[in-house]
Amino acid sequence: MVIKVFLASSSGSTAIKKKQQDVLGFLEALKVDYAPLDIACNEDNRMWMRENVPVEKKPTNGIPLPPQIFNEESYCGDYETFFDAKEDNAVYAFLGLPPPPGSKEAKEAYLLENGPVENGTIVNGTDDAEDEENLEAEEENIDDDTLKAPVKEEEAQEEVEDEEAKGEDDQPVSEEEEAPEEEEEEEVTEEAEEEEDE
Repeated sequence: MVIKVFLASSSGSTAIKKKQQDVLGFLEALKVDYAPLDIACNEDNRMWMRENVPVEKKPTNGIPLPPQIFNEESYCGDYETFFDAKEDNAVYAFLGLPPPPGSKEAKEAYLLENGPVENGTIVNGTDDAEDEENLEAEEENIDDDTLKAPVKEEEAQEEVEDEEAKGEDDQPVSEEEEAPEEEEEEEVTEEAEEEEDE
């Protein structure tokens, strides 16, 4: 299935250009196969787009503006509906494509298909309250670990400093370090003896 994006390559409106770039950029980021079809240079593309946009989706003047998105012949929507689907993490559903395995959309689709709801809980799964509790518990663990790491580093640094301080007190003093103290003691003793003699 190829997604068709009808756009105007030579639009004078910067708003339309931005919307077109947003749609194409997002499809590229998702690695969705799409075909950009220019309505400014190709009259057939313009007529096909205008004829296939549902009447209820056409603006009051009757002429739909680009970008308009189709999945083969099936109309998906315009920029506003695409943007809403993007905000709701439902782009694949909007495009009528199966979500890639492991994506949030794939997990939600699996639960909807395989996990019927009974009394507010999903059978063979978890309910939203349980998911929130698990998420909060994980966040608390992350926060605790993050906070504990600097504290542990500080404690380790303090221990190293304490060991160094103890090491300085316990280390034997070299003869050179003792010598100045002995000289001072000798001078004091000599002065005291001289005073006694007088």
